[in-house]
Amino acid sequence: MAEVTDQQVEEPRGSVYRVAGALTITRAATTQREIDAMPDPLTIDLSEIERMDTVGAWLVYRTVRDRGAKVIGASRDEVSLLKQVGEFDVPTQVVPDEPHDFTAVLRELGEWIAETGATLVGLLGFLGATLIGFGNVIRRPKRFRVNAVVQRFDVVGVRALGIIGLMSFLIGIVIAQQGAVQLAQFGAEVYTINLIGRITVRELGVLMTAIMVAGRSGSAFAAQIGTMKITEEIDAMRTIGVSPIEALVLPRMMAAVLMMPLLAFWAMLTALLGGGIFVWLDLTIPPLTYIQRLQEVIPMTDLWIALIKAPVFGFIIALSGCFQGMLVQGNSEEVGSRTTTAVVQSIFLVIVLDAVFAVFFSSIGWV
Repeated sequence: MAEVTDQQVEEPRGSVYRVAGALTITRAATTQREIDAMPDPLTIDLSEIERMDTVGAWLVYRTVRDRGAKVIGASRDEVSLLKQVGEFDVPTQVVPDEPHDFTAVLRELGEWIAETGATLVGLLGFLGATLIGFGNVIRRPKRFRVNAVVQRFDVVGVRALGIIGLMSFLIGIVIAQQGAVQLAQFGAEVYTINLIGRITVRELGVLMTAIMVAGRSGSAFAAQIGTMKITEEIDAMRTIGVSPIEALVLPRMMAAVLMMPLLAFWAMLTALLGGGIFVWLDLTIPPLTYIQRLQEVIPMTDLWIALIKAPVFGFIIALSGCFQGMLVQGNSEEVGSRTTTAVVQSIFLVIVLDAVFAVFFSSIGWV
C-alpha cells in the first residue's frame, strides 16, 4: 500500500512521497495519480518498500526524468532495476515518410522489373537443370523411380477427381444457365448447347483443371520440397550422391504431365454432364438431342487443342512449384511465402500460355 504525505521537511526539501509495501503493476494507476497530485519539488522515499517490479520502476524513473524528482532510501536491487529501466529509455527516431513522387514510382517499378527478371532467369536455369535430369534418366533407366511416380499419380490425379469433377459439374450448370438467359432474348435457347460444348471442351475444361491442380498440387510440391530444404534433407541427399532433381522433381513433373490430360478430359465430361442436366430440366431438351447436338457442334480440333495444352500446363505447374520449393531458406514462414508464390506464378504462366495457344491455333486455322 502506497502512503502519501504532504509533510514539508527540512531535508529533503519539498513534498515527500513515501512508498510502503509493494509498488507493482496492480498499484501503478493509483500510484501515478497520487504522484501527479504532489507539488514540486518532489522526493520519492523507497525506504519502506517491500517489492518493486519493472512497471513500478518505470513509474519512478519517469517521474525523476520528467519532474526532476529525487529518490531516497532505495536498496541496491531497486537502484539496479531503475538503472536497467533507464537503459531502455531510448528516444524513438521518427523517420520522415518518403515523398511519393515520380522518382519513387520509377524506383519501385525498376525494383519490380529487376525482381521479375531475376525470377525468370532462375526459372529458366531450373528448367535447364530439369532437362539435364531427364537426359540422365534416359541414359540410365535404372535411376528412374517408378514407385515415386506412381505415388504422385495417386496424389495428383486420383485424389483430385472428386474436387475437379464437382467444380466442373457446377461450372457446366452455370454456363448453361447464363447462356440460356442471354440467348432467350433472341429466341435461340437451343444454341445454349453450342455454347456449352465449345467453351467447355476448347477452353474452360483444361483451364479450370490447370488452376485447380496449381492450387492443389503445385502448392503441395512447393511446401514438401521447401520443408525438406529447411530440415536439410536435400543437402543430405546431395551428400550421399542422390540428385534432388531426379529424386524429387522428375517424379512430380512426370505425374503432373501425364495426369493433366486425363483430369482435363474428366473435367470436360462432368461439365458437359452438368450443362446437359440443366438444359434437360430447364429448357426441356432431351438428353439424346443434347448428345447429338454436341456431336454436331464440337469439332475434333477442340478436343485435340485441349489435350495438347493439358500436359504443357501440367509441366509449367510442376516446374513452378518445385522451383519455388527449392528457393526456400531460413524458416517455416519462408515455406508459406514460397508456396503462395508458386500458386500465383503457375496460374499466371498458365493463363499467359493459354493466350499464346489461342493465338497460335487461330493462326493455323483451328478455330
